[in-house]
Amino acid sequence: MAGVRIENVDKSFGPIKVIRNVHIEAEDGEFVVLVGPSGCGKSTLLRMIAGLEEITSGKIRIGDRVVNNLNPKDRDIAMVFQNYALYPHMTVRENMEFSLVLRKMRKTERDAHVDRAASILGIGQLLDRRPGQLSGGQRQRVAMGRAIVRDPQVFLFDEPLSNLDAKLRVQMRGEIRDLHRRLGTTCIYVTHDQIEAMTMADRIVVMHDGVVEQVGSPLELYDRPRNVFVGSFLGSPAMNFISGRLAPEGAPAFVSQSGVVLPLARAPNAARGEELVCGFRPEAVIPDPESPIKLLVSLTEPTGAETHVFGRLGADEVIAVLRERLAYPEGSEIGVRIAPENLHVFNASTQMRVN
Repeated sequence: MAGVRIENVDKSFGPIKVIRNVHIEAEDGEFVVLVGPSGCGKSTLLRMIAGLEEITSGKIRIGDRVVNNLNPKDRDIAMVFQNYALYPHMTVRENMEFSLVLRKMRKTERDAHVDRAASILGIGQLLDRRPGQLSGGQRQRVAMGRAIVRDPQVFLFDEPLSNLDAKLRVQMRGEIRDLHRRLGTTCIYVTHDQIEAMTMADRIVVMHDGVVEQVGSPLELYDRPRNVFVGSFLGSPAMNFISGRLAPEGAPAFVSQSGVVLPLARAPNAARGEELVCGFRPEAVIPDPESPIKLLVSLTEPTGAETHVFGRLGADEVIAVLRERLAYPEGSEIGVRIAPENLHVFNASTQMRVN
């Protein structure tokens, strides 16, 4: 096993720079998730680690080796792709052992490697089938099995669950995490799904436009986003944002452009009168009939465990996620409160956190 260190890496396609000065460290045995919207550079970065894309500048280390100029086969990594990339004319066993055949490993050793991986993944009964006879989840297990038999230093996953239905994605998330716990191998996992990132990662790397916006544990990023983008990307439903300024006098408070006053736990590092953005999670909105803050309801969506309430705080559209099964008719006005410690304040021009 080995850690991965990405040192000040840039990647350009002609005049277009798609990765900008990225620095990431994945410790030995860590599960690191690269997350961000389509086009942010996360898959390109993963392909550079694998050796499938050249690096424009910077260094990538796997363990103690700089691997910039090594061929993919010499990097001691295994990659699981989004489209499974199984050979349709081969059986499951033949697919899983193919890399070992290329290494000229003896058949008895190959069988031992394949049988161990099949046992870990629960696909021993499928070894004589062909990919066309398997479900999507079974094909994904075979793709992971093909990676496991190589016993690599690092596993790379490129959106491996995106072709599965919602229920199977939840199941496979748990299986991949269980696999990581069993093997203890460093994993770097790419996804655009922030739920996958939150539930699977030891640490999350949030990317946007080829830049690393923030690195940290899932709850660190959720509870203390570094900027507006991170706050908006992580969480479902997304964080609410309203524009305004600090109250001109008195106790620290944020005042929206339409005059809604939200008390703050402490004064942020911003001047009174400076343009700010205040963010808060939908689940931070609590019904309180005594509160002077009023939410004008426009739509209620019951989901069973929760109720999503869409409405306006002054002129700003927001969403509240309530744990109770409450029905609010359209046009009704309800008192709500937001705990000061759950308010996130950002500079409007730089989009960076100031509290």
